[in-house]
Amino acid sequence: MIEKKDVLAALSKVRGPDLEGDLVSLGLVSDPVISGDSVMFAITVDASRAAELEPLRQAAEKAVSKLLGVGKVMAALTAEVKAGSKAAGRTQPPAGAKMDPPPPMAGQGAPGPKAQAAQTMAGVPGVKHIVAVASGKGGVGKSTTSVNLALGLQANGLKVGILDADIYGPSVPRLLGITGRPEPVAPGSRTLKPLQGFGLAAMSMGFLVEEDTPMIWRGPMVMSALQQMLREVAWGDLDVLIVDMPPGTGDAQLTLAQQTPLSGAVIVSTPQDLALIDARKGLNMFRRVDVPVLGIVENMSYFICNKCGERHEIFGHGGAAAEAEKLGLPFLGEVPLDKDLRMRSDAGQPIVVSAPDSLHAGIYRNIAAVVWSSIEGDAAGQKRSAPRIIVE
Repeated sequence: MIEKKDVLAALSKVRGPDLEGDLVSLGLVSDPVISGDSVMFAITVDASRAAELEPLRQAAEKAVSKLLGVGKVMAALTAEVKAGSKAAGRTQPPAGAKMDPPPPMAGQGAPGPKAQAAQTMAGVPGVKHIVAVASGKGGVGKSTTSVNLALGLQANGLKVGILDADIYGPSVPRLLGITGRPEPVAPGSRTLKPLQGFGLAAMSMGFLVEEDTPMIWRGPMVMSALQQMLREVAWGDLDVLIVDMPPGTGDAQLTLAQQTPLSGAVIVSTPQDLALIDARKGLNMFRRVDVPVLGIVENMSYFICNKCGERHEIFGHGGAAAEAEKLGLPFLGEVPLDKDLRMRSDAGQPIVVSAPDSLHAGIYRNIAAVVWSSIEGDAAGQKRSAPRIIVE
């Protein structure tokens, strides 16, 4: 069994940034996170020296990888920033990556979203389109929507992958019923093979840590992990990569949207006003960084009693559709609240594949068709509006 003291002992043999002292005695190493044969830790460095100190990060990973029982090591460079400094509030990008400036804030004179969009963002080899699925808050069914949207796209004949970008609460492994650890494409390689679930290429922090292991990480380490899962995975040739975004509109979400060439975003909300308030925040975040919003999905839209057949609008109804019309966005569809959908999701049997003839499977396939039509139309410069899909 790997112990923290052994990890720290290995890191104490790695010289500091200026070849003085070692990483541990200089207090530059975070508390290591150990899960199975995976070890993760952060190294605090000067933000301006991140690219220069990439060999230091690699040396730390190599030192820990030599420990008995260690299969995967993930080290990230992070930076402490003093309040009021020019770098305050910014997330340190992974070494070698180009980071766009933060979004404009009132009175700061920062570059506008058009200028940010003009910045060059490296794509993911083999991936034609990247689509984010987001929500302004948690608990609205975003991950369930992401998985079934991905499978809906696949059912429509496309090659699809899914990245679970929710570091703190990864759901994709359970939703797809996948267990196991990603393996490197070759001995000593940093590039990992994605796991497979129902034909989807999948990557998640949930594959690297145990389900009950808390991820007590700061923003810079989270962003480094996300960029590694996005760019150091052999996704292969994909028509679409679905990114199940973390809930909310914090630093991780904003930076991921800025640094990833997204073809568009799908917003998931429930009908009630409180959820729609948060959904608007997600919409505005993507607009701010010039990412097209492909439409809004109203999840838990209504409930049909399986005994009396009566329709109940538990959370209200039509709020997302009205919001989409108000903002001039496509309304992608209504997904009913349903016990069978919940049970199949918990069992790792997504409804699109486990009950392909069901009402819900049909809804997700329709949403997928509209999303694909939109991103292909935008890619061709046609900017077509997606039709409204409302299933009664």
